[in-house]
Amino acid sequence: MSRETEVAPAPIGDAATVVLLRDSVDGPEVLLLERPRHRGSFAGAWVFPGGGVDPGDRLPTDAAVPAGDAGAPLEVAITAAAAARDDVVDQLAARRAAVREVREETGLAVLPDALVATALWVPPRSAPKRLRTWFYLTAAPHGPIVLAEDEVIDYAWLRPEAALERHASASLTLVAPTWVTLHGMQGHGSVAEIMAVARQRGVTHYETRLGASERGPVLFWSGDVAYDDDALAERAGGRHRLEIGQVPWVYSTSGLS
Repeated sequence: MSRETEVAPAPIGDAATVVLLRDSVDGPEVLLLERPRHRGSFAGAWVFPGGGVDPGDRLPTDAAVPAGDAGAPLEVAITAAAAARDDVVDQLAARRAAVREVREETGLAVLPDALVATALWVPPRSAPKRLRTWFYLTAAPHGPIVLAEDEVIDYAWLRPEAALERHASASLTLVAPTWVTLHGMQGHGSVAEIMAVARQRGVTHYETRLGASERGPVLFWSGDVAYDDDALAERAGGRHRLEIGQVPWVYSTSGLS
């Protein structure tokens, strides 16, 4: 199916997600939260803290902040990938939402200046609820986890490798942005190393298209030979896709610069 034949997309809002990291004797661990199993967004999935941008996260003064200016309260330098006018304003609000959501869902207070923007996720056009979500990394502050009982039913600190193994055995449910983020954090020896790589890499944009290959449902991103047309899914060329038809999921990025 080509992009032109897809349904008209639902209106899109903004959201923020925070990947909280800590070092352990076995390597870096990430905080995952289990959503209620029979209601709400991502029911039963294990996700990073986060949620939608609220009206209170936006300030009238945001529109006056020049692109790349780090002078607004609670903000750090806006990344080059967010240099467009609208992205600058939206990320100011997303950073406030990130701090607020972590506090509400976990009881932890993260420092806004410590948030490193790593990705911007745009859901498929067919998604019933569409939130353009900024992903941030930060070292977890010290303190007990206090869950928001109406939004979270459990939590776990897991190595990225362990979380992916549990997903592959169908003992833990992940959504694609969480899975891809965990996949990219494998093999690092410390939180500092993960953070350094994230700062160097900058923000990756994932504008997702849901399609299919011979092996079932696939999420395609820019750089994949079949990004615009499923008929090209088996053709030789660049790969940037996640095959989600069965576990373990298969992520391919060959041919990307």
